[in-house]
Amino acid sequence: MITNLAFSPEIDAARAESRSIVALESTIITHGMPWPRNLEVAHAVQNEVRAGGAVPATIAVIEGTLHIGLSDKALEHLARSEGIAKLSRADLAAAMATGGNGATTVAATMIAARVAGIEVFATGGIGGVHLGAEESFDISADLRELAETSVTVVASGAKAILDLAKTWETLETLGVPVICMGQDRLPAFWSRDSPYPAPLRMDDPGEIARAHVMRGALGLPGGQLVANPIPEANQIAMKDLSQVIETAREEARRDGIVGKAVTPYMLARIFDLTNGRSLEANIALVMNNARLGASIAQEIDAIRLAG
Repeated sequence: MITNLAFSPEIDAARAESRSIVALESTIITHGMPWPRNLEVAHAVQNEVRAGGAVPATIAVIEGTLHIGLSDKALEHLARSEGIAKLSRADLAAAMATGGNGATTVAATMIAARVAGIEVFATGGIGGVHLGAEESFDISADLRELAETSVTVVASGAKAILDLAKTWETLETLGVPVICMGQDRLPAFWSRDSPYPAPLRMDDPGEIARAHVMRGALGLPGGQLVANPIPEANQIAMKDLSQVIETAREEARRDGIVGKAVTPYMLARIFDLTNGRSLEANIALVMNNARLGASIAQEIDAIRLAG
């Protein structure tokens, strides 16, 4: 039994009233955007979930307690703080055991959502296989978590700075369903299109919800990834980003950036090199994923209620 687990009043009320809940990660607040934009976006994403008819549960560890849903005060504390740990599968339990503070990555948010009984999680993009992983073995824990934890994750694909081909191949090997929403090619985070065909395509949140429930009925471990393309008006075409990404990657190698530090470093450099366009695209896709996540969560609850 987990004693250091806290639900916000909003989440407590949602659970009591059997309302749909969507989990949200907190690294987008602490590691993804500068102050005060990070706080503004955190509130905006939560409000997008509410507007979609569900309740947002932003997740973080504060003084060793795993918080499911954050107050406005706690959100601002995270947004203003520096040096907050970035928690994944390997260090979530340690942070809780030692009274630490940390923001949850995709993997840690999935674990927390499962503990809290939340079945849908909306985020920006998942981690994956880094370029050069055949030598560095730098592969995100997000992929393993998708294979083991029964949460549907709504994202705009994997982050475009990764080795996308190896990321999709790894998910296939792990048996993770990758469902593209409304198109036949996988999105590439800031870009709607990529060279990679969608393993599965669904055009309706209800279909995705039924697939989620069916996996549970079959006793299949793991979740499913919903690859939701960024809205067309907000995308940056991959051809325009290729050189920018390569420049950021070369700089990361030059500066000896490794492990968890690679993604935030490269995202910051891409922000500079695109004059902020990457951040605006990132915000747009997160909002879009929050909307879809709310719809899927309600569809899952409707299926369970009917059954």
